[in-house]
Amino acid sequence: MQTIQDAKILIVDDSRELLNLLKEELNSAGYHRLKCADCVKTARQAIGEDMPELVILDINLPDGDGFSLFREIRAHSDVPILFLSARDADSDRLFGLGLGADDYMTKPFLMQELLLRVSGILRRVYRGQIQRETVLHLGESTVDFGDATVTTPAGTVSLTATERTILQKLLDNRGRIVTYDALCEAVWGGDYYGYENSLNVHIRHLREKVEEQPSQPRWILTARGLGYRLAKEESQ
Repeated sequence: MQTIQDAKILIVDDSRELLNLLKEELNSAGYHRLKCADCVKTARQAIGEDMPELVILDINLPDGDGFSLFREIRAHSDVPILFLSARDADSDRLFGLGLGADDYMTKPFLMQELLLRVSGILRRVYRGQIQRETVLHLGESTVDFGDATVTTPAGTVSLTATERTILQKLLDNRGRIVTYDALCEAVWGGDYYGYENSLNVHIRHLREKVEEQPSQPRWILTARGLGYRLAKEESQ
């Protein structure tokens, strides 16, 4: 990630009102890669599709509890987790921290304090990763994310903001399938329903800029019925 605002954040809480508020406030603070879940089942699905880089986790959930979900996540990932719960007893807070949580906040809370704690966790955990690679080599094509350009033997062309976002999402998950929904959400946010056709058009234009033979792509591959995948260079 180039900045902490690029972090993928999953918010898990049973209150739809609070989920919307947190998403709105985090968006306003510059965080744009957000997912929300209102139960354990939805959280598991979101994590399975794309591992977040920070989880904001409630404890009381309709189909389980945050402590158990924490253990599940920790079994295969060290992603930082911030408990955000109405359970304000010292025993709960100490139990959560004792499990290995990165922080524990109780409701009600000051939104600015939450934003500061989120920022602090991300800066501490990802200090060595904040500056992401800004140049990507795809065969004879060189993508400069900083300038949003693609340079080939034929010359240099510019990427649109949408094309840049799509390619960055594919790069973040290189070698793995990124679903249509995940790509649409990365570009258009939560209100992405109906944008799949637009996504396919942008993918076509992107291939025309980075592929030597756009009709026979080597790098941006289609996973029919699922989404797209950026091929790993070593597999070519």
